[in-house]
Amino acid sequence: MNNFNHYYDSIETRRVISVIVINEDSVLSRIVGLFSARGYNIDSLTVAPIPDSEYSRITIVTVGSKRVIDQIVKQLNKLIPVLKVNEHSNVIEKDTVLIKIPIDQNLSDVAALAAAYRGSIQNVTEDAIVVSATDEPSRIMNFIKVIQKRFHPLEIVRSGVVAMER
Repeated sequence: MNNFNHYYDSIETRRVISVIVINEDSVLSRIVGLFSARGYNIDSLTVAPIPDSEYSRITIVTVGSKRVIDQIVKQLNKLIPVLKVNEHSNVIEKDTVLIKIPIDQNLSDVAALAAAYRGSIQNVTEDAIVVSATDEPSRIMNFIKVIQKRFHPLEIVRSGVVAMER
């Protein structure tokens, strides 16, 4: 029994949790307040309305021990505007990044690199080009590292993770 309790508290896991809520004022602040009040970390947070409904889906990526993840799920289920909480284990995850790169870089190199990460050039101005890529979060992080090392970007914006059960 002691070994189980040790495992339950010691192994840090990354979890994707989706929360279906009624789309009303201050719901997001209540969700975030729950994490803040208990000292839980949010790695990624995305929110969007569910089409043709009065509900929204909040996708939260967090890291913690199994005990912490269980507490988060239990606490989320207690919030009044929450209709459903899913702790996912087998999901398709996608993250999107927009990166602004100075125009003096080689456009064909940027386009080839973006294509390798399922991305493309989205806009070109006199001063900069904007590339986007949508892929798994770990691949997006790798794309950002490569772009930062090679092209010295002016600005980087990530969307956060969206996920769907397989």
